[in-house]
Amino acid sequence: MNKIGLRKEEKDFESRVPIVPDHIRLLHEKYGIDFVIEPSEQRAFSHKDYQIAGATISLLTGSDVNVILGIKEMPMDFFEPSKVYVFFSHTVKGQKHNMPMLQRILNIGATLIDYERIVDERGRRLVYFGNWAGIAGLADTLHSFGLLLELDAIKPNPFYGLKPTIEVNNLHELQAEFKSLGKRIESDGIPETLAPLVVGFAGYGNVSRGAQELLDFLPLETVSPDDLFNLPARSDVLYKCVFKEEHMVEPVDPASSFDLQEYYNHGSEKYQGIFEKYIPYLTILMNCIYWTEKYPRLITKEFMRKHWHSTARRLRVIGDISCDIEGAIELTITTTKPNDPSFTYIIDEDRAEQGVSTKGPVIMAVDNLPCELPRESSTSFSTTLLEFVPSLAMANFDLSFESLDLPRELHDAVIVHRGKLTPNYEYLEKFLS
Repeated sequence: MNKIGLRKEEKDFESRVPIVPDHIRLLHEKYGIDFVIEPSEQRAFSHKDYQIAGATISLLTGSDVNVILGIKEMPMDFFEPSKVYVFFSHTVKGQKHNMPMLQRILNIGATLIDYERIVDERGRRLVYFGNWAGIAGLADTLHSFGLLLELDAIKPNPFYGLKPTIEVNNLHELQAEFKSLGKRIESDGIPETLAPLVVGFAGYGNVSRGAQELLDFLPLETVSPDDLFNLPARSDVLYKCVFKEEHMVEPVDPASSFDLQEYYNHGSEKYQGIFEKYIPYLTILMNCIYWTEKYPRLITKEFMRKHWHSTARRLRVIGDISCDIEGAIELTITTTKPNDPSFTYIIDEDRAEQGVSTKGPVIMAVDNLPCELPRESSTSFSTTLLEFVPSLAMANFDLSFESLDLPRELHDAVIVHRGKLTPNYEYLEKFLS
């Protein structure tokens, strides 16, 4: 049986773990799996928590641990021949900054499994942090919105003073912050100059649902995209609007009707973006969609250069939870950290200025949002991963890829097997040259 190792995380603010101590105990007692935890003072759970659960605390490099789990990308010198590494590699889109890491895994003859690719028959992720990214991202975005209104001297400003996620201890405290915000809105209202105040959600998956869950603590009225053009200017509620694919794109051929599967299969080849027609009616946009270059963008730099100076502009803050650099939100040209979650996009200079200002659209772009609620998000993630750990522990990774005895979901998530790209990921070869 393979030993399972948990690698330490080294990125700033990253204290999440893939498996929590309670699940270590369960897996050890039920399946006899041995766990080795790499020493770290950065984790949300202590060494003692893991030792009590039956794990050993020891270095992983040079050890007999066969399968190593982590969260974020791992350093180049950490990989060893024939070992199996399971983490969010951020390579499946051919992300340029991670191609050297992928090449190293190939060169060394290791195996890479990516949580992002553990999906069901419909392509839905089975192991994820998405809802926690949504929760933290919504809080950080409204925090930045409050700072912006204060700079603009817009009153009343019930959003001012809302804590960013990193400053609360847990989800309960964050929910309490939003309950207090809801009471301030009920008492003071929102500025008449901002009414109707619309929070738009691009997407309806785990990320979007997490963000909406938190927003639902506030006085809300839910509206459809078609309602946006004639909303009453109420100052006692926020409007929530969720956009699906049919609101974001339309067929290039005017004689064709929207077909979701066709859009997934062909993207920009057969569909063009139409989302920008809704932008003049949004105050805050939460971007929660999965995006690749195959699909049209939600907001382009060209559109925003024209729109920002329009008298019809209402958009002030974008919460780019998906956080693809120059992706669905082309203005997202950098990422931010949890303790300073937003930057201002200086339109005429195509540059980012850290922090909130009135010089351009404010963009929340933290790329590891779930780390702001590390214990809750880790426990949730560990629960989704739990059923797959015994298979990882029992598999013989020395066998050929075709002979690997893994559940279909894990087998399909193997990007590299013993130094070779697996058939579903051979397309990545073009990004490595």
